[in-house]
Amino acid sequence: MIQETRHDIAEILSRQPLFRSLDRTEIGCLAGCTREFRVGKNEVLFQKGDPAQGMYVVIMGQIKLALPSPQGGEKVVHMAGPGSTFAEAVVFLDKPLPVNAQATSESLILLVSKAGLLDALAQSPLLCRKMLASLSTRLHELIDDMESCTLRTSLQRVICYLAHLAPSPDLLSYEVQLDSSKQMLASRLNLAPETLSRILGQLAEAGVIRVQGRHIHIMDKGRMMSFPN
Repeated sequence: MIQETRHDIAEILSRQPLFRSLDRTEIGCLAGCTREFRVGKNEVLFQKGDPAQGMYVVIMGQIKLALPSPQGGEKVVHMAGPGSTFAEAVVFLDKPLPVNAQATSESLILLVSKAGLLDALAQSPLLCRKMLASLSTRLHELIDDMESCTLRTSLQRVICYLAHLAPSPDLLSYEVQLDSSKQMLASRLNLAPETLSRILGQLAEAGVIRVQGRHIHIMDKGRMMSFPN
């Protein structure tokens, strides 16, 4: 990672949803404990077992969080895009980092030091509530992911994932742009890449979706949800 000094960190922090409750003085104190880094594509930010330095905020790009396997593979647990935060839970637990973090594209991130974050939380009850809400949302995402990987068939996982991407529950036809490669998506759904490709092919052949690279057009969500009936 290359440390940057070109941007106004206080201004960037003030635009992040998590920190909008802080006043100018509190933002200034937090900015003093925050560093900005530019990360190259495929560069590793940290590995499982490394000590936690603080909370990360993604300003630009995308960071993959994954559990490594002894066989050399990995299970993608989260893709953090602009505005996302990660590693905050470990700050409170005082434990080593539980996952690997790697940039999937050139990224700009902020690292808020552990001490700075804890001081900000001590001064702002509203920030504490926002942090709890953020961590609760992440917990629900992990539970949904675990349910998907253990209780659903391969076909059901893919269909459920595509259905959850609908901009509105009422839409039967919509278009989505995958935020990661199909290989990463397969890992996230606990599928082999060839299995994901086969299922997408089946859905496309049935006329319920159309696939063009990472761009997927869901033609009829109702038919997709009942496939292959």
